[in-house]
Amino acid sequence: MTSHTIFETDLPELKLIKRGKVRDIYDLGDNILLIASDRISAYDVIMPNPVPGKGKILTQISLFWFKIMEDLIPNHLITSNVEKFPEICKPYADILRGRSMLVKKAKPLPIECVVRGYITGSGWKSYQASGEVCGIKLSAGLKESDQLEEPIFTPSTKEELGAHDINIDFNEAINLIGSDLAEQVKDLSLSIYKKGAALAAEKGIIIADTNFEFGIFNDHLILIDEVLTPDSSRFWPKKTYQPGGPQNSYDKQYLRDYLVSIKWNKTPPAPTLPDEVVQNTYQKYLEAMTSLTN
Repeated sequence: MTSHTIFETDLPELKLIKRGKVRDIYDLGDNILLIASDRISAYDVIMPNPVPGKGKILTQISLFWFKIMEDLIPNHLITSNVEKFPEICKPYADILRGRSMLVKKAKPLPIECVVRGYITGSGWKSYQASGEVCGIKLSAGLKESDQLEEPIFTPSTKEELGAHDINIDFNEAINLIGSDLAEQVKDLSLSIYKKGAALAAEKGIIIADTNFEFGIFNDHLILIDEVLTPDSSRFWPKKTYQPGGPQNSYDKQYLRDYLVSIKWNKTPPAPTLPDEVVQNTYQKYLEAMTSLTN
């Protein structure tokens, strides 16, 4: 899985639309080519060295979930089979295999759809300060990492690369995308999270929180980008879960903890990661994929 480490792609015959924190996005006319690189970011800053094989893991996990969620909502996937990609992609087949998807050209909504089932991260900080998360009042006396009585929908803005997304309340989401669409993505986000969390729990993984992206294609709402991966979610092993503090994880939290330990100021340039941190991060992602998809 670690062959062809890709920090960023350079496919001269294809039209690059943008590079995200992880994905390189190419315009293929009617469709889009989405490539998951091995870049890793923390605190919205891309690290200077990649995690070899990470892009392939993210792609395989997303493909797994897209299939499972099809009865709740259609998604943007056309195919992940490189042999079925347009002819212009053929020279790059070795680079693309296992880490790319041919997808529909949807118009992304301007919000991130965040669902929290447990109180942690920025939600925990907000709760400590005000007893609320994104305008939602929570029960008094919660401990860090406690499970919430019901998952909550806490959207955020989608900022440009390098800027931090900003948590917003539901009324602000309505202002951005309209009342009907906001209600629709809220209900869908909660349904997808609940279904995913239940399945992951059977495999020994707690999905503490996650974020989804939706887009409009042919006037219909579809699920886009990635789904329930260790990049877009917090994955905790059930066997070591203990409310009252931070948890062990199968996600980027290990990397964040390392960066906190070296007192990095969370602004570019990011420090080069030691080999041990890169390898341990890869192993956590691999374990998440293996546990989920067998």
